[in-house]
Order: sequence, then structure tokens, then C-alpha cells
Amino acid sequence: MLKAVLIILSVVAVVYVLLCGVLYFKQEKLLFAPTHLPAEYQFRFPGRFEERWTTAADGARLHGLLFKAPDSKGLVFYLHGNGGALDSWGDAAATYTALHYDVFMLDYRGYGKSGSRISNQAQMLVDVDSVYRQLLPEYPESRTVILGYSLGTGPATWLAARHHPKLLILQAPYFSMRDMATRLYPFVPGFLLRYPMATNELIGQVSASIVLFHGDHDEVIDYNSTLRLKALLKPTDTLIVLTGARHNGMTNNPQYQQALVRLLH
Repeated sequence: MLKAVLIILSVVAVVYVLLCGVLYFKQEKLLFAPTHLPAEYQFRFPGRFEERWTTAADGARLHGLLFKAPDSKGLVFYLHGNGGALDSWGDAAATYTALHYDVFMLDYRGYGKSGSRISNQAQMLVDVDSVYRQLLPEYPESRTVILGYSLGTGPATWLAARHHPKLLILQAPYFSMRDMATRLYPFVPGFLLRYPMATNELIGQVSASIVLFHGDHDEVIDYNSTLRLKALLKPTDTLIVLTGARHNGMTNNPQYQQALVRLLH
């Protein structure tokens, strides 16, 4: 009997180690769901926009779209979620250009027309910083809003902590990616996560005003994560709860759009 128990425990241990190994080395498959676009792909959006390219330090070419607003007041630097590419995310730009803000949207490595692939967190963050710096000569930070949606909220917070934008907007943020992983995979040690994205450790370093938006029926990122982030905010920062809202479609939420009118006046 004891021998049988030891054999079962050994098999369970081997399976556990193998599972942890898969999660460690295949995290990109779990976190990122990009759509790839051919180089000749033609974007079709209303209004004026142009394609922009940035060459990363390692030579990878990063692609983005710059949407132009009439009588522009500044720039919304937009970091999108984990799925798709700019062919779908670009639809959100009209919400901000209608309020007279230009919008720059970046496709991360492996998304859309951007080359290479994401292989670690530091690489992803350096890419975001490089693209942001390239736009500084055109858009002073006193007129720049950094905005992150879902996955993009971690890099957006990191970027705002390093720079001095006018405003940081986080749509459906997570406390940290490690915290999310613990909730989804409680049996996996937290140190195995190669993309910790510690929003909670960075948000207190942001000098800009911060506004958090979260739907109280979010089925992807726990609404309570934003409540925990709220406790780390400056007294002048704000949490706006979108009543009845789920994870997707926040840009078109009437309550969100009404709040934007006040924020981007």
C-alpha cells in the first residue's frame, strides 16, 4: 500500500513540475493573443490618421497609428489590451479625437504589423518607453494623456511613473499580474511569473493625476483589484465605477464617455 501511495505521489509531483515548466516557458501564449497583419494591409478608419514606425534597440520595427483631431489639444498615448491589433483597436480613437485629442496607438511586438515577438517584460516596457520618447518633440507632456486598457494598464502605469504626463487613465486595471495569476492558478508559485506587471508598486510613484475606470461586472479582471488600487491613490485621484459594465466595450460606455468630456475639457 505504501509503495502504491509513493508511486502516485511521485507521478503527481512529476506532472506538477511539468505543468509549472510549461507555464513558465509558455507564458506568452497565455498572456498575449495577437492578430498579425501583412505589411501591405490598408487601414480604413474615418478621419485623418497616419502610420508611424519606431525601431527598437535590437532592430525590431514597432508599428503604430497616429490619429489626428481638429484643433488638437494634445495627445492620448493609448496602450491596448492583450488581444487583436490596431485594425480593431483603432475604432476607439474616434472617441478621443471627437474631444480634440490626437491619439497614438501602439501595436506591441508580434501584434499587427509590428515585428519580432514579446519575450520578456523588460523588453516590452523598453519598447513602450522608446515609442513614447519618439513622440515627445511633437507632444509636450503637459498636453499628453497616457491611457491603458486591461493588459495595457501595467505598462501605462510604469510609463507614467517614469515620466510626467498630464493625466493617467486606467481602464479595467489589475492590482498586479502576479496577483491575477495567483487567483487563476493558486497552485503555481508566484515566482514563476515572468510578467509580474506590479501596478500596485508603481501607482504611488505617478505624479500625474490618475483616474481609474472599472465595470463592477467585469468577468476578466476582478473589480476588487481596482478597489485595492484605490487605496494606494493620492487624495486627488479618482475611481469611477461603471455600473453594470463588463470587461469589453468600455470605450462605448455612456458613463465612461460622459466622464471623458469632463477629464479632457
